[in-house]
Amino acid sequence: MNRTPLHGEHVALGGKMVWFAGWEMPIQYRSVIEEHLTVRKSCGAFDVSHMGDFIIRGEGVGDIIDTLMTNDVRRAPQGKCVYSHLLDEHGHILDDTIATPLGPDEYFMVPNAATTSKMRKWVDSHLKSQELVDMSMDLAAVAVQGPTAKDVLAGLTTVDLSKVGFFWAAFARLDRIQTRGSEPESELLKGREYRNGPGDGIKALISRTGYTGEDGFEIICENADAVDVWRAVLEKGKAFGVEPIGLGARDTLRLEKALLLSGTDFEGAQTSLQTGPSWVVDWKHDFLGKSVLEEQKASKDYDKLVCMMATDRGIPRHGYDIMMDGSKVGRVTSGTLSPVLRKGIAMGYVPIGMSKVGTKAEIKVRDTLVPAEVVKPPFVKGGLE
Repeated sequence: MNRTPLHGEHVALGGKMVWFAGWEMPIQYRSVIEEHLTVRKSCGAFDVSHMGDFIIRGEGVGDIIDTLMTNDVRRAPQGKCVYSHLLDEHGHILDDTIATPLGPDEYFMVPNAATTSKMRKWVDSHLKSQELVDMSMDLAAVAVQGPTAKDVLAGLTTVDLSKVGFFWAAFARLDRIQTRGSEPESELLKGREYRNGPGDGIKALISRTGYTGEDGFEIICENADAVDVWRAVLEKGKAFGVEPIGLGARDTLRLEKALLLSGTDFEGAQTSLQTGPSWVVDWKHDFLGKSVLEEQKASKDYDKLVCMMATDRGIPRHGYDIMMDGSKVGRVTSGTLSPVLRKGIAMGYVPIGMSKVGTKAEIKVRDTLVPAEVVKPPFVKGGLE
């Protein structure tokens, strides 16, 4: 089992620690609902150091990346973060990821914590003379998420990150933190051109991305700098309502925005056509599994992941049956009580003919059939949609 460089910080802050995907992580510091609403109203700091970190590089690597991902990452400009799925030859999703071109023949990829080893082997098996550098154990990441996130980041660096577009990344020195910062050793951070030039300050890759549906930034730094970054975010963010947030609220936040959870909303048997969103597939380029998706699309006969909202009291949970006219037609993959809406919300698979918005159904919550309705995602509007 692994611990992030911030483990001691979480314990000192009273975080309740649990094992998740091989890592000991904070599930919560306060109540999950309190933490959830903090992110929606102001800002939260998350330790996401358990996520994977790959550099894939070498002559012609763009062509290989192109065939492995459903979105056309190869055509993205340098610094553009692209959300994509990686499929097997049967069109099934192996993982979802964000890939970012760093320069000619070089890409940065962030796989999920539970799939890091599998994805390293999978991508590496398709490389020829190119190389994959796995820095997952060498780098830390702090996510700052919420409406005031850009104000918090302004206290860390002289780079105006409000000018960094959504789903873009930039190398920047955190030159407003009172520490010189260690000289980076990782392949991701050493030898890069930083927005605020050479000088003191922790060197980091900062992307305007996240997993909450709110505005936010993810700061990737060396392990040795993680504690300084974390403490600075909490200290300089006090004026903007920043609080530490655990994995429990991270899950309810992403579900309110209908964001997929690897291993839960897809677990090796679903395609991108089934899960969506529609823009995750760029049909103009060739990729592994594309022909399967085309056949599935033409058949119009497959299960579709939908968003459902309970219209009566009851909280849907993973694995609960979705019922129509007394028969089971699907299953819930993710479900919770929405802290914002105070209603039960869920995602689950139903036959595509039953996936239209407005379709009535029931979710079997223990022994009770709770009325529900298919709704348009996301459940909670606002923020980044």
